[in-house]
Amino acid sequence: MAAPLTADELLKALGDEGVTVVQVGDWRTHNRNHKGPWGPVHGSLVHHTVTSGTAATVEIVRDGYADLPGPLCHGMIAKDGRVHLVGYGRTNHAGGGCPHVLDQVIAESYGARPTSPTCGNSDGVEGNRHFYGWECENLGDGRDPWPVVQYDAIVRAQAAVIRAHRAKGDEWGEDAKSVLGHLEWSADKVDPIGFTMPGLRTDVAERLKHPASWDPTEEDDMPTRANPTVKKTTGRPAGEWLPVPLAGPLVTGPADYSGTVTLRLGPSDNCPTSWPGWSPSSS
Repeated sequence: MAAPLTADELLKALGDEGVTVVQVGDWRTHNRNHKGPWGPVHGSLVHHTVTSGTAATVEIVRDGYADLPGPLCHGMIAKDGRVHLVGYGRTNHAGGGCPHVLDQVIAESYGARPTSPTCGNSDGVEGNRHFYGWECENLGDGRDPWPVVQYDAIVRAQAAVIRAHRAKGDEWGEDAKSVLGHLEWSADKVDPIGFTMPGLRTDVAERLKHPASWDPTEEDDMPTRANPTVKKTTGRPAGEWLPVPLAGPLVTGPADYSGTVTLRLGPSDNCPTSWPGWSPSSS
């Protein structure tokens, strides 16, 4: 069981992970806590919004609508990769879901996916108290693209939450099994569409192998190679070795590296290239 991060802890975790954050209004105190408890928290749910346009999407997820008052998530991840924090505390995003899925998330005991949910909003266990919610700007039609910067922000946001909980001593694993798609929680839901949750968890887990400041777009350091050359010689006597002088190490920099040594041999200028009675077909 884990107590929720404070608003300040979440904000810092996102910033440390390299997320660009937009703080929307009174997000720190905008919540549904008057409707029920917030916590203990066991994971994050990823959603798509079925909306277009960042400004309109932020307004919807902050305010909600007649049948479902806002906030509808904690953070809305826009097409440009910015994360708009619209609420904090209990939010209307998870709804009802399968108790066996909740058990598997708490124990982090499933394989590539948790067992498929068999219940949903009307007959499931309440999830708003247990999950951080991330709405991601997308039409959810399978054709609306997911820009690289947006997907990267989704990965970073999930890693930030896990890293922050692990820093507090909470048992949130580095394999990212605390991260679910809404479709994995509720039989009523299909989101997110356009990427797979096993793939997302793999990417989050990879990020957690590195420090929060890690930027996967930066090129890896490459080794510096020495390239010694030898002056061309001709007519070298048989059996005589030719030394290759080395003034320093062959490779400096990353140690896990494979190199190739190339030796070119050829006849001397006065060596005949054919002999009487020889032809390419001779055996």
